[in-house]
Amino acid sequence: MRALFASVALAAIVAVSFAAAQDRGERPPPPREGEKAPGKPLQFDIDRFFKDFDKNGDGVLTRDELPQQLRQSFDRIDANRDGKITRAELTRGIGNLQPRRRASDMIYMLIEMSDAHEDSVAEVQRAYDILRKLDKNRDGKIDPDELKAERTRLLKSRVDALFKQLDTDEDGRISRAEAKGQIREDFDEIDRNRDGYIEPEELMRAAAARPPMPPAGRDGERRPPPPAGRDGERRPPPPPERRPLPPERRDDR
Repeated sequence: MRALFASVALAAIVAVSFAAAQDRGERPPPPREGEKAPGKPLQFDIDRFFKDFDKNGDGVLTRDELPQQLRQSFDRIDANRDGKITRAELTRGIGNLQPRRRASDMIYMLIEMSDAHEDSVAEVQRAYDILRKLDKNRDGKIDPDELKAERTRLLKSRVDALFKQLDTDEDGRISRAEAKGQIREDFDEIDRNRDGYIEPEELMRAAAARPPMPPAGRDGERRPPPPAGRDGERRPPPPPERRPLPPERRDDR
């Protein structure tokens, strides 16, 4: 079942907004009094990178020539798996040099993208307050039970608000006619007791459900599952078409 309440990562919002502003040609606001104008953004210099790390000067980079913290990215950049990174491979795979982001890194992005003014401080303070509220026993740590309790509270709050919006006849359940959007599309799946209505418990169960994690590939990356067919079943892509060999290559001559 598709998740009904997928939250958008803050980092994605910040990145998309920043990119959109650049696409529109917007310029950053002028510096306030007493502030320095921002300098040019840092650019990755491939020539400099090779000069610094190509120790034997052969024009390619081997795993042992990379700094220790970047060696874990070697296989993702070495596209042809020959144990060497060329300039072309580094140009295409430059994004893999960045350490993989964790979900909690969004707070760092919020700080890095801020202008350190009152509005930015208020957003960081709000994040801090949210985390402090999770720590119910005030031991300075967030344990699984505290996280689960807050997750349940947030889901129930959203489900209650959604129920209030859709239950137009106020009978405590959502009919197929009242359902809208994703709830209408997944109505039969959410309606577990098949009575033709969605009760609050059923909607809460659907909202709390998580989509299955896709299997990891050889490179460790998790890729999305194959698209669903008309019956809702997810099937693997068909095998590549096998064409008959030309007469000179067939074994049944």
